[in-house]
Amino acid sequence: MKRSTPFRSFYIAALLLTGSLGFTGCDSDEEKVNPVADTEVRGPYDQQGVFILNEGNYGTPNGSISFLSDSAGHEVVNNITQKANDDRLLGDVVMDMDIVGDRAYIVANNSDKLEVVNAYTMETEGVVGLKQPRHFTAATPDKAYVSEWVTFGQPGQVSVIDLKSLQVVKTIAVGPQPEELLVVEGKLYVAISGGDKITVINTGTDAVETDIQVSDGPAELEVGIKNRLWVLAKGKTVYNADWSVNYDETTPGALVSVNTANNAVVNTLPFGSNQHTPDNLAITSDGGKLYYNYQGATYAHNPSLNSLAASPFIGRNFYGLGVDPDNGYLYGSDTNGFSGEGTVYIYQPDGTQVSEFKAGIGPSGFVFN
Repeated sequence: MKRSTPFRSFYIAALLLTGSLGFTGCDSDEEKVNPVADTEVRGPYDQQGVFILNEGNYGTPNGSISFLSDSAGHEVVNNITQKANDDRLLGDVVMDMDIVGDRAYIVANNSDKLEVVNAYTMETEGVVGLKQPRHFTAATPDKAYVSEWVTFGQPGQVSVIDLKSLQVVKTIAVGPQPEELLVVEGKLYVAISGGDKITVINTGTDAVETDIQVSDGPAELEVGIKNRLWVLAKGKTVYNADWSVNYDETTPGALVSVNTANNAVVNTLPFGSNQHTPDNLAITSDGGKLYYNYQGATYAHNPSLNSLAASPFIGRNFYGLGVDPDNGYLYGSDTNGFSGEGTVYIYQPDGTQVSEFKAGIGPSGFVFN
């Protein structure tokens, strides 16, 4: 669950537009706290800002979380879970994080776990063992779902988690390589990237209700105006015996919209080439603009149009994208080859870059607090 406040939107927008926003790094054990209201401060991260998810190097447990504060001098603090937990590393390939109440739920894919931490202090409160987990979403304050590959190329599953006991109470069989999932009006939509379908699960019964056929490789989901579901399908890559790509059989990606009232596909907008894969679907909080990466650039899509944008919005590609729900600022990340610290770039809604800062290894996602 991504959270925001009106104060946060006004504060950061004003500083960015006046050019007075500066970023500093902090690797000390003491994080500054400058709360935005005269209330009890529950921890260093009980303030407005953005959490940056850093995947880390594959095969090592050096995935991490960074935090950019909207106050306290706009300080960037890296390795915040490690500092809060006696220097213990977080995990291998940090994929996702959501905040539900006073807890943050962090998916560490190659560590086969869901790390549960206090959202204000980042101290660990529990761990849920899973099987190649990918993404997390909450249906209620007490119930959540996690997509799991289980075994690559084989049917996957969605685990139902009791957020009070931190126990898996049920697993739901789905197609191969389930990816992003989200809840709309009591229905859980799961992107099955190893096929061409979106699986719909009733959150009251946890039973599969139907499958929606879209395009090959659906992986990323956003919900927009009138609960319209947007699906970024990445296409299907087919390989020859020598592992070169067979472009005669490889399919292009597509941007697909679905009416969640009746689960009917409204529109399918295919990308022009099967030699490039679209990635990083993001949406503004009002649903008025979608962003994605394609052919080495960042594009903006108007949901009311029946064609994809012809010209890039920003002339560069990113490893991860996020949109601040309060002010529409776009955050894009660069891994710098996973050779050390990654870089995060911030853009105004008109595409003008306003700042950049260093994060952890392989920054790939953003959670706005």
